Amino acid sequence: VQLQASGGGLAQAGDSLRLSCAASGRTFRSYRVAWFRQAPEKEREFVAAVDRSGSPTYYADSMKGRFTISRDNAKNTVYLQMNSLKPEDTAVYYCAASSSIITSSLRASSMYNNWGQGTQVTVSS
Repeated sequence: VQLQASGGGLAQAGDSLRLSCAASGRTFRSYRVAWFRQAPEKEREFVAAVDRSGSPTYYADSMKGRFTISRDNAKNTVYLQMNSLKPEDTAVYYCAASSSIITSSLRASSMYNNWGQGTQVTVSS
């Protein structure tokens, strides 16, 4: 499956953005999809993930309550709704897909073997 992330841009603190991850291929619904992000000089970190049917969903603790991940399998698209943005949310956001059904390691980037190109999110204070 090939992935393409979009929707990033410039925002002010408190604003909202919605990222999209469009996938090609008829097997999209067979994949768990996650969002990761990487800020300058920092390691890539897990943001959120959604299982094949659209639930359950998983979040990094710092994103709970502010970010919402969802998917529309009919459109082969996963979304990340980001509310109450903070300057520390500034990063390149990547979507990734995994065929694994193991949940214990779903926050590990090594579990994902399909990656999109990333979309930049910049939040100013």
